[in-house]
Amino acid sequence: MQLALVIAISLHILASTFWAGTTFATARMAGNGSERLFVPQLVAAAFAVGTGAYLWRTMHEGSFGNTERLLTAGAAVAILALAIQAVVIGGALRQFRRSGSDNTGAQSRIVVAQRASAFLLALAAVAMAAARYA
Repeated sequence: MQLALVIAISLHILASTFWAGTTFATARMAGNGSERLFVPQLVAAAFAVGTGAYLWRTMHEGSFGNTERLLTAGAAVAILALAIQAVVIGGALRQFRRSGSDNTGAQSRIVVAQRASAFLLALAAVAMAAARYA
């Protein structure tokens, strides 16, 4: 049981760090690199959400105190960030592929989506870090 928890926590932290880090970087670089990082970001997000769900079930199932409220808020904003990235950035990248690289509307949607996702992932990190001390 302890080994499974260590592996799940490690995968959760690594996947979340990659997801948030690449989101922060692409948001700062006006969306440049989003086309190359889109699939790896979604894979990392899926790992983060999946391992987070496992950790919730293993460590927090059956209770709903302050810690769980903060973790729920953090998970909710992280999942919202994932939805924004999948829908908005995915759609904008499909539009890029169809119309070529000269599409300022799609580029601006990518920038806004990356910045909104970066903000939401920062909130998720703060909520999850604070949950430890709630």
